[in-house]
Amino acid sequence: MAKGGFKGGAYGGGMNMNIMKQAQKMQQDFLKIQAEMEEKEYSATAGGGVVTATVNGKKELVSVKIEPGAVDTEDIEMLEDLIVAAVNEALREAESSINQSMSKITGGLNLPF
Repeated sequence: MAKGGFKGGAYGGGMNMNIMKQAQKMQQDFLKIQAEMEEKEYSATAGGGVVTATVNGKKELVSVKIEPGAVDTEDIEMLEDLIVAAVNEALREAESSINQSMSKITGGLNLPF
């Protein structure tokens, strides 16, 4: 074996530096988009609009609005179901938007963020 070991040969060390720079840029882009996404809000309705739920990009419930006509003391379960449905749909919208934004950075790779 030659003394001094492998020094990069035809590929050189520049290739590794280029990959590292690309990875660092991807990480910076990821952090920027993640911060932007956390600030956004996503709303969804249920029951024809009588219940509206809003979540943020951190997937936290921000608000729930209920039209007065949706409140029926004889059927509280229906109102509870509408709230759950609106919150779940808002969370799905947030997740979908976040995934679309992240796929722009990762080029469609399924990375576990």
